[in-house]
Amino acid sequence: MIEVEGLRKTYGDVVAVDDVSFTAEPGRIFGLLGPNGAGKSTTIGCISGLLRPTAGRVRVLGKDVAVERRAARAQLGVVPQELALYEDLSAEENLRYWGGAYGLRGRTLDLRVRDVLATTGLADRHDPVKNFSGGMKRRINFGCAIVHEPQALLLDEPTVGVDPQSRVRLFDMVREQVARGATVIYTTHYMEEAEQLCDRLAIVDHGKVIAAGTRDELQGQVGERDLLRITGVFDPGTIEAALRGIEALEIVQADAESVRLAVPDASRILPSVFQALESVGAEIRETTMTQPSLESLFIKLTGKELRT
Repeated sequence: MIEVEGLRKTYGDVVAVDDVSFTAEPGRIFGLLGPNGAGKSTTIGCISGLLRPTAGRVRVLGKDVAVERRAARAQLGVVPQELALYEDLSAEENLRYWGGAYGLRGRTLDLRVRDVLATTGLADRHDPVKNFSGGMKRRINFGCAIVHEPQALLLDEPTVGVDPQSRVRLFDMVREQVARGATVIYTTHYMEEAEQLCDRLAIVDHGKVIAAGTRDELQGQVGERDLLRITGVFDPGTIEAALRGIEALEIVQADAESVRLAVPDASRILPSVFQALESVGAEIRETTMTQPSLESLFIKLTGKELRT
């Protein structure tokens, strides 16, 4: 189990993480979902002990990271967003280096290296890692984090820049770790990854948790509503006044270039919306609809798409 309580990290006047709290449980994948710059990697850095929090507490398997840093880190496997590989070494040599760093020796190390090479699909590659594709590097980067069979795993954007085949392989590797009972924290800015993998989620933006729960609980916050995005040329003040008379419509965001609306039945309400906008001289250029999802929840909470 990983417990994060009131975590805060500042750099001068910049608040990177602001009072973040959550619990990640064994045999489950806890997702930190949010745009680049939201504070996900900083949170991972504080959990791993690489960064010292400004305030708050982190416990890994009951060990306070600030007090028992070495013992806590021994139980962790970390897959950083930036590759942690020695490019002039082979996949096997990288695994042996990191396994040795975690105290594996002799036959135990040999067996773990063999198993991880098979798991990553790289047992037949004996050339330097610098010759690998991006997806292959991501796979061996993951392998280096699990060679010592950690009880907790921190995955920071592990699929950035990978090919579809490697993405599927990485998903399978994550699920294998969960199946053996590991606690997994998974950061991503890909909505589909979060929806596919994570049992519980915290959506973060600008260093804060803006929503948390299971996938169903989060999607339930959107309700049975579609999100309409209408772009054009608008006067936000007159548009809001015109739209308020439409029953069951919620104005999520309105500015001079776009309007976002949460509606229970887009096909039924859209004619009334168009009529209201035309009545105040709005110029409509494009209309798009998003069905209930984590993406639509993020838009509802922040008024904008998940930026990458």
